[in-house]
Amino acid sequence: LCESNWDFMIRVARTPLPLLFSCAGTVILFLTVLIISGNLVVIFVFHCAPLLSHHTTSSFIQTMAYADLLVGVSCLIPSLSLLHHLEGVNEKLTCMVFSYMVSVLKSVSMASLACVSIDRYVAITRPLSYTALVTPCRLRTCITLIWLYSALIFLPSFFGWGKPGYHGDVFKWCSSWDTRPLFTTFIVAALYAPAAFTVCFTYAHIFRICRQHTRQISERRARFGPQDPEPGEQSCTDKRYATVLFRITSVFYLLWLPYIIYFLLERAGIYHHAIASFLPTWLAISNSFCNCLIYSLSNSAFRKGLKRLCLLCLQRSDTKKPLGDPPAPPRPACHV
Repeated sequence: LCESNWDFMIRVARTPLPLLFSCAGTVILFLTVLIISGNLVVIFVFHCAPLLSHHTTSSFIQTMAYADLLVGVSCLIPSLSLLHHLEGVNEKLTCMVFSYMVSVLKSVSMASLACVSIDRYVAITRPLSYTALVTPCRLRTCITLIWLYSALIFLPSFFGWGKPGYHGDVFKWCSSWDTRPLFTTFIVAALYAPAAFTVCFTYAHIFRICRQHTRQISERRARFGPQDPEPGEQSCTDKRYATVLFRITSVFYLLWLPYIIYFLLERAGIYHHAIASFLPTWLAISNSFCNCLIYSLSNSAFRKGLKRLCLLCLQRSDTKKPLGDPPAPPRPACHV
């Protein structure tokens, strides 16, 4: 028989290594602090660096940062539970709300990545009509729909459809919460499959178009020599920006892939194990910190904004330092 996560944790806690249980909570708490602090930095830099608002994609990146920040805040629940700081809570309600929150925030990140790929695809394939197609009003509407859609798609979990997808059970009631193959199929068909197909389709076409533009520019320069800035150079800039976003998307799906595979295997009744459930879950949640890390390392504009913010903070701290005792006034000299 396959033991549940809760039984596995209890068994570990009774082993000759009783500190292992608390160490797991400490590691999760450390990951939670990294997620919260990293995404707070991203949000502050976006608000303080107007250069980052040059791309409309920054709105989706900020949406992901807010979602990842809320993931870190919600992860305080299992962290404090493993450290025995949540005694006497309603396990059923806490487990259902926490599972729903993590699933919704995961959906927001996944949908935002799909919208980012669509935005870059439109910018490269229709550069002349891009500003007319992607307006601030449509952008705000799209972000609002992302949150509403994500909130609605997992809402049936409160009405007996089954566990929405989180497997890191830290309460005993969570391990007895059944999963339903029908609900799994619904989530895959409504979220995972469309998002993955959109990302693969758009980025494949983006890099194919940019490769064609690069080849045309090279042929033109070889024939006529270097000229003034050419229309294809903007596409190269878009390609570099798309490469950064592609890295974020790739890491997202690589970290979530083990979780999704186990998610499907468990709900199909093929495989279930406590460790195989717990580890992929927290590997996937660690993506909330990787997003801000990759963006800060890959985007030069973001690095400049972060440097400017740090310099501003240093200047303010220098101005608040006490200047010390004022120099004593010179004694009046006596002239005879």
